[in-house]
Amino acid sequence: MKPADISHTACSYTHVLEIISNKWTALVIYSLENGTIRYGEIKRRIEGISQKMLTQTLRQLERDGLVARKVTPSVPPIVDYTLTPLGETLIPCMKMLKEWAAEHYPSVQKARESYELGEENAAVRQLES
Repeated sequence: MKPADISHTACSYTHVLEIISNKWTALVIYSLENGTIRYGEIKRRIEGISQKMLTQTLRQLERDGLVARKVTPSVPPIVDYTLTPLGETLIPCMKMLKEWAAEHYPSVQKARESYELGEENAAVRQLES
């Protein structure tokens, strides 16, 4: 038997997918695409993200070296976020994925609908037999 040639533990691609596959991560990166912005502005730009999820996502991106955080002492403190040079390298890749989604997602939706209809029809045929 041929050994596996794709390893989820050794493959750097898998590790990167873990970082960027979270929907909030992609949206946070997109929100920072045009430069430094404050925490509150990121939260306003991303529909549906909770404060807890935004904080967790920003911390993870900072930990991974993709986002830099700057705190300006004031009352309340001003917290700015920006993509690091490493984080900026993700933008072209993510734009390509976004373009693919815009072009092909209608086909994905159509395939899902067809699949669901097939599943329903199969269930009906099974009940009838």
